This record gives sequence, C-alpha cells and structure tokens, in this order.
Amino acid sequence: MDIKVTNLTKRYGTQVAVDNISFEVKTGEVLGFLGPNGAGKSTTMKAITTYLDPDAGEVFIGSFSARRHADEVRRHIGYLPENNPLYTDMPVIDYLRFVAQLQGVPTPVIAERLLEMIRICGLEGEKHKRINELSKGYKQRVGLAQALIHNPDVLILDEPTTGLDPNQIAEIRDLIRRIGREKTVLLSSHILAEVEATCDRILIINKGRIVADGTAADLRRRSTGHDVVRVCIEDAPANEVFTALQALETVAVVDFSRDKAACLEVQSKPGTTSRREIFSLCTANNWVLTEMTPLETKLEDIFRELTLQ
Repeated sequence: MDIKVTNLTKRYGTQVAVDNISFEVKTGEVLGFLGPNGAGKSTTMKAITTYLDPDAGEVFIGSFSARRHADEVRRHIGYLPENNPLYTDMPVIDYLRFVAQLQGVPTPVIAERLLEMIRICGLEGEKHKRINELSKGYKQRVGLAQALIHNPDVLILDEPTTGLDPNQIAEIRDLIRRIGREKTVLLSSHILAEVEATCDRILIINKGRIVADGTAADLRRRSTGHDVVRVCIEDAPANEVFTALQALETVAVVDFSRDKAACLEVQSKPGTTSRREIFSLCTANNWVLTEMTPLETKLEDIFRELTLQ
C-alpha cells in the first residue's frame, strides 16, 4: 500500500509544527525521514498513523483516508513510536500475544506469528522474561515485534535503532531491508549512516517544511555543483604545490585535507573539473602524483547545510 500525504498542516497554538507538506511513499520503498529535533517528523508520523488529526490536508494509506477511514487505516499500519510504549510487567511472549489479539490476528495463526516475530526480532532467549527485565535494546526489539505482529502493509518506525548496539543495529537494518521489499516503510533516525545504508530515498524536513527529497546520490548532486578531489603530491615543497594549484584556471579553492595528512583538497569552479590540469602540472614540474581521489559530500554535511538556516 502506498502512503500519500497532501498539503498536511498541523499547528500547536501559534506554532506551525508541519507546514503544508506533500509527499508519497510507494509500495516496496523504504523512505528515510530526517530532520533536527522539533522539525515536524514525529507530528507527521502521528498524523499518518491517525494518532492525531491535522488542521489541514489529507493522508491516504492505499485508497483509505486517515480522516474518514481511521479504523481501516490502523489495520494496515504497524507503528513503533519514538517513546516505545510497553506493558513492562508482562512477559515478552504474553505481551506479543496480547497485541496480536488486539490487532485482530486470527486465533489459529497467533502461535505461528509469535514464533516468527520471536525469531525475526532475535528474542529467543528473552521471550519468557518480563519486559522490565530487558535491556533498552531488547525492549526496542519487542517494540518492533509488536509493530509487525499483524503483518501490516505499512510500517512507520520512529527512531527504530534507539538504544541498540552496532551488531543489533546491523540486524535491524537487514530486517528493515527485507521488510521493505514487500511493504511500505517510513522511518526516522538521527543515525544518518544508517538511513543511507537502509533507505531507498531520503526526505529532509526543517521547520515543518520539506527541504530535500531524493536518493543520497541525488542530494549530493544538488548540494554541490563542484568537483572536489583529494590530491597527494610527493617530492615537492608543500607551499609551492599549494600556490601552483590555486593558480590553475579551473580551481576555485585549495585546502588541506581533513582526512589525510600532507594532502590537499582541490575544489573546481562550477561546471568544470581540474583533474587534467592537476596531472599536467605535476608532469611539467616532475612532481610525483601519488593520489587523486574524487571526494563525495557526506550526508551529514548536506543535512547541516539544509537545516542550519
């Protein structure tokens, strides 16, 4: 089932939390929803899940309106909110059985779904423990299991890897990828590397408005129209190399590399590349060019550029 958000607006008093945003998420797509704290991510997710009513706009899950068919929408959505609400005095297996019953899972298949969720979410050794005895990471796994127990068509995950260690994050990332082949997944996270590794597309929201929408490669292309390479040159005075590179006609900026000592980062002027000129310069001066590596703009840099405004 697709998610379609059209002209969504939500205010809290005089504060506009979500400001007339529109986007779609297709079936089989994993969309990463990024933004600083207070940008409107959780408010948008709550509107999609019918947890709150927007002041304007529409949300559709498939052909169902979140306003007019709220009960039907909920049947098709699995939701893991940022603050994972669990009945902590219940054993894991009992809690998941209770959630399955609430979600209307047919009684004959509940046992099968419980076993599948325990296996998929890595809860085999914890299934008979009370939830309040679990670590934060395992509580997060229980929250993910409850979101999946009724086999929803759409999965909404607000910070799903909170509290997980690197191994657990990798496992949950693989799980989300597998789920995303068949379902529609919208997830938010502050771990930008995880979003890039997990999601097919990235949407960035700031101050209630969408400021970017595309793949990680799309965002890099839009963020900079400049060719940037790391250049390492041996058998030449550093100051002389710096001055000579800066004097090239196609070069805009030369700076010392942040990632590698004794190397320089050369940024070309918009619409040009300096690589051929750099090679010719080294040849003419008998300098040994040991490295010339294209540098990609990091997602973290793009995020800061778009949200620190």
